[in-house]
Amino acid sequence: MHAAVKKLCLIDKIIEYLNECVGQDGKVVECLVQPCLTLLRKVLCADPVMRVSLSQQSSLLTLLFRVSLIFHEDCTVVTEVAALFCLLLFDEVSRMEMWSVNPSSNPSLPSVFSLPVSIFRRYHLPVHVIGHHAVSPYAIVLPLSDFLALKPVSDMLRIAWNLSWYHGSDNLLKQVNSGTDNQEFLDTLKLSTKDSLIVKITYAASGLQDCFCSIVQATAHRDVRAAVTRMSFYLLNDKLSLKGGIGPCGVALKSLAWHTVLNRFLQVLPACTEDEKLLIDIIHFLNKLMKEQRKNPSVEFLNWILELLLRHSPNPLLDLLVLTETQAREEIDDIRTAIRQQLQKELIALFNTLLLSFMAVTDRECLELLYVFQTQLALKLLQCLRVTDAPHFYGLPSLERTLRGMAHLTAFQGWSSHSPLTRPLDICMKYLSGLLEVITSFYVERGGNAMSFMGKGVTKSTVLCLLHLSHEMMAHARSSEWISLWFLPLGSLSEEQTPTQQGLAWLIPLWVDRDPEVRFTSLGLGSALTTFEAGCVALTNSCQNISGGLWGTVVNILLDQSECSMVRREAAFILQNLLVIPMPMETIKDYTWQGPCVHDEDSGLSLIGKPALQALLYHCHFYEHLNQMVKHCYLGLYRFDLNSSAFVISEGRDSNGLDDSFKFWRAPSRMSSQDHDPSSLSTTETMVAASVGSAEIQPPVQSVVLLPEASRDQPMAQGEHEPTSSRPPPHSPLSAPLPQQCVFVTASLLSAICSLLDNLLVIAPRDTVNAFGKAHLIELLCGIVDATFIEACVQELRTSLPSSPPVEHVQAQVSFFLEYLSSLSRLLQSCLLVEPNLVTQDDLLKPLINNIIRVLTVCINNALDVELISAFYHTWTHLFDLLAALLRKAGAVSHSSITSALARHWAAMMDVFCECVGLSSRCPALYTASLHFLSVLLTEEARRHCQDKDKASSLSHPTITSLLDETQDNQKSPDRLNEVILQCYEGKSSRDTLKRVAANALLSLLAVSRRTQKHALKADLIDNCMEQMKHINAQLNLDSLRPGKAVLKKKEDGFIKELSIAMQLLRNCLYQNEECKEAALEAHLVPVLHSLWPWLLMDDSLMQNALQLLCVYTANFPNGCSSLCWSSYGQYPVHAAHRGASSSSLMLCILKLASQMPLENTNIQQTVFLFLSNLALSHDCKGVIQKSNFLQNFLSLTLPKGGNKHLSNLTILWLKLLLNISFGEDGQQMILRLDGCLDLLTEISKYKHKSSPYIPLLIFHNICFSPANKPKILANEKVITILAACLESKNQNAQRIAAAALWALTYNYQKAKTTLKNPSIKRKVDEAYSLAKKAFSNPEESPLNAYHLKCLENLVHLLSSS
Repeated sequence: MHAAVKKLCLIDKIIEYLNECVGQDGKVVECLVQPCLTLLRKVLCADPVMRVSLSQQSSLLTLLFRVSLIFHEDCTVVTEVAALFCLLLFDEVSRMEMWSVNPSSNPSLPSVFSLPVSIFRRYHLPVHVIGHHAVSPYAIVLPLSDFLALKPVSDMLRIAWNLSWYHGSDNLLKQVNSGTDNQEFLDTLKLSTKDSLIVKITYAASGLQDCFCSIVQATAHRDVRAAVTRMSFYLLNDKLSLKGGIGPCGVALKSLAWHTVLNRFLQVLPACTEDEKLLIDIIHFLNKLMKEQRKNPSVEFLNWILELLLRHSPNPLLDLLVLTETQAREEIDDIRTAIRQQLQKELIALFNTLLLSFMAVTDRECLELLYVFQTQLALKLLQCLRVTDAPHFYGLPSLERTLRGMAHLTAFQGWSSHSPLTRPLDICMKYLSGLLEVITSFYVERGGNAMSFMGKGVTKSTVLCLLHLSHEMMAHARSSEWISLWFLPLGSLSEEQTPTQQGLAWLIPLWVDRDPEVRFTSLGLGSALTTFEAGCVALTNSCQNISGGLWGTVVNILLDQSECSMVRREAAFILQNLLVIPMPMETIKDYTWQGPCVHDEDSGLSLIGKPALQALLYHCHFYEHLNQMVKHCYLGLYRFDLNSSAFVISEGRDSNGLDDSFKFWRAPSRMSSQDHDPSSLSTTETMVAASVGSAEIQPPVQSVVLLPEASRDQPMAQGEHEPTSSRPPPHSPLSAPLPQQCVFVTASLLSAICSLLDNLLVIAPRDTVNAFGKAHLIELLCGIVDATFIEACVQELRTSLPSSPPVEHVQAQVSFFLEYLSSLSRLLQSCLLVEPNLVTQDDLLKPLINNIIRVLTVCINNALDVELISAFYHTWTHLFDLLAALLRKAGAVSHSSITSALARHWAAMMDVFCECVGLSSRCPALYTASLHFLSVLLTEEARRHCQDKDKASSLSHPTITSLLDETQDNQKSPDRLNEVILQCYEGKSSRDTLKRVAANALLSLLAVSRRTQKHALKADLIDNCMEQMKHINAQLNLDSLRPGKAVLKKKEDGFIKELSIAMQLLRNCLYQNEECKEAALEAHLVPVLHSLWPWLLMDDSLMQNALQLLCVYTANFPNGCSSLCWSSYGQYPVHAAHRGASSSSLMLCILKLASQMPLENTNIQQTVFLFLSNLALSHDCKGVIQKSNFLQNFLSLTLPKGGNKHLSNLTILWLKLLLNISFGEDGQQMILRLDGCLDLLTEISKYKHKSSPYIPLLIFHNICFSPANKPKILANEKVITILAACLESKNQNAQRIAAAALWALTYNYQKAKTTLKNPSIKRKVDEAYSLAKKAFSNPEESPLNAYHLKCLENLVHLLSSS
């Protein structure tokens, strides 16, 4: 039974009922509460797995507590809730197994819920629960006297007694130092000399103070070194305590003046070997201290050490990095040499730690000092590089240390920018020269490290420095000419020979290095250089003598199953960069970039450009390879485990390079708040983890034979050795066969694949879309998106235990997966532009949207570091953009799924929106994307509501409007969202583009949400907008007085945008809200618009916005209509009590505008007539219209002639206005007083119009209902003829209107009866009635049909009576 209800999701259904009950204060499903709680209790008692799961959900505990509060008078419900609390809150205690030396790896959950007796004794449990042992059977109980007899116990008791007696260590030490004995307790409790010394040493503050005193009073080097060593032990004790945050030693150091104690040793150059040893110990201590404080660095400490490092003379800490000429010429012994090397090693380690300590520093003064220090350190390290031992020797410890320090330094952006004497680009060029010399002298000319492991660290650090250097040169160079500085002549030089090649060929051997980190970094350098077209061309030319050229080499690395994911990722980025440059469809002379070139030796056919690219991808089975890669994506922790069944080492293959390739390289910023260029994304992120793919070694994929790109007819070099170690045989086929066994790839590689596919989609949309469909790539890529993975990782970071994986590893997992989500989002947006059907499949779209919403609602506050939070913000930006693109391009399919997913996580999404709006300064891209998505979502919902308002299906799904206005559980969340958006709008200047973003979101919210309108009213948005409009009017008037000032012509003034936004906000705020309209009336909206009228006439967009505002303002608001009729000169309008003929009012301005026929702007023409149609329903406004003789313009309309039977738009607008006027008797009199108006209406009724074909009939219909008007209608034979003719119309609407009009005309009007008894008219009435009876056999089904039949029936009866 339990299995059956679990399969039916009984628990979820119960929680849903309880949520619904709480949301309605227990008034809806009250009868189900007690049975639901009983069922839940019985299931939890029998299902320990479900109990463990639910006990971790704080929302369920809160829900149960709210249920108990609502039904506090029902003892049964309260008892059931108490039992559930007992099961959930004490679940962890009940699962405690008996202690064991060798616990099982998979402990079984207890089948029966029971609690220790100690729980019963401590808590008053409201229910009966089975209990177990009162005392653990493994506890050893000894008499108290035996314990006290033990010396360790008595010593501990004595120290604990004194600590408690004197309220802590500080007071106890004061008592000990005073030398007085306390006579208040026994001698056995008094501290001995040994105890006092233990307390003094173990207490960090007193121990460190004693160390400082020893340093100050020291007479020899040995004493100072001993004290510094003791200080290092205190730091070690903090580290071993396994406590988060700053330990006792760190706290004590913050309160002690230890800087002055060590200052004197750091300000002078060491004069002897003992001085150097002492300086080594002090620098080692400072390095340890900075490492301990890296997460929470002390700005005071960093400022102190930076000031030491920036001293002009002497500056021992920097000067000791480089030996002077005298020191270099000295013949020194091995001991002195070792000490100096150790000193240099400690100095470089100190500088590396110092640089890493600034990751979390925000103090501006400290950062300015750091920037200056970076450039000075860069110059010193450059000197070290030049005086290092010749690189062709194998003893390279100093070179390796120097390069490692350079790698740490160059990872910071702008490290070369703060020298007063040397330009940044000059420093970069010197670095480039030195680093390339290291590469060529040691690596390239010696054939790489294929024959030796010596210099492995040198190569790795050198390539990493070059990677960082490329980005520094990009930042400072104004063009791509700097790429030529990276060219090197390769080949031996002799008297008869010249360099064999000039270019980037030195980079290619690094791509096949034994170390995967060297391969990864060198390919990253290639992707950085190929960011520019010059780099692509240079690298392509450098690969001419390689089989397949650059394209074949990069594709081969990408598809190589034996390669690790991080290396293949960089190859994907190079290929992506190569696709950025437009390539031709055929050979073009004098065209620098031809793209790939493929030659078929059998047929002799050659392809170039896009056709060659398609052929290359086809023959390499490119998309089939990608299909296998996506299917074998591994999201778990990147561990290298030989015993794991997931990773298999193939026999006969060497797994070299795996010893240190799984470490992390940390750069200053793993992810910036703004988007990187896709081509340089890989090189800006130098924190990488080795992929799992490198653990499984497979035979390499055979490379593709390609013709070098530079020339199609250039022959292949015979017998030439290629730099790759796995060159295929000459007869290798063009196609790369799919491997039988696939390795796992990482999300980081797939993110690069997504970016690559995005570029392919741009270059060849149709072919790429077809390939996507055949390989099912989009479905597979979206299938990897799993919000549960992110949630589990974040939860692990929040509750990290000593047994958990390192935090850095989990952060890397999350960062790589977030990067994948960003790349996938960009790819899906491109798919929506090219072929929406790729994304809009129902089985793909719904899970994808659900996972996206869950990723957006992951709680990241107060638990994650700054970089990871920035990565989340970066990904959220792309996810919001994707959701907005789905709504724009496939709103009909995606809207319901997005709305349903938002409804399930509405409270969390409200918090996310509020958080994103609050990040307008820190992360403007996320702020813009989130509000843009909200605007698009509300707009799409409003559009669908207009389309489906007559359909019952539109009510089956939750709407954002209902969530914003009617949600009971989260009353404050929408208000908080309204508040932060309104604050953001009002807090930014008019020139800030982010203000427009907030305005758009506010416009959408005001248009659909009554709660937002109410909040805006309380926040004085209407008054603020009115004041803003007054200010703009005053400013415009002032500018008009200045000679030569072109008012409203200078777009940079921003008045048009400001005024337009203010009027749009007012329009949406007043929409169908009478309370807001009353506020606008009190704020004198009409006078303000009247004062702005001259400026509105000068700009069509402003006039359109003003007319729309007036349309909304006057709709169903008689007071608002009346306010337009009276004079509004001065600050306040004339009140209703002083009504009279207005010589100047906004109403007259509107009538004058409408009288201009034809208007140049048809939109304004339509809006002004719609506005007048609103005013026509007001008695006061109709009086102004009549006195102004505005209706005379209707008589001057020209009707279409000839075969054109369609009315103009202006005529239709006039008809709609007259229809509204005809709703009242006074309006009907106005129409009848127009000479020839009825005749013109009868003529117009003969024409057709699609939108409103029967407006003239409706006007006649309305006029016929007034007894005073009936004689005039009856006297006009044309009107009677038209109405009678409509009885024979094939359209039922025309028949119904005519029948109702004739019935109204003949009612209580004998003369009309006599006239209509005309045989021809009476025959038409009888025929219409007989046909209607046949057509409407069951008129009760339709009210209109019943009314139609009733009109004809009464008309027949009246005409038949005498």
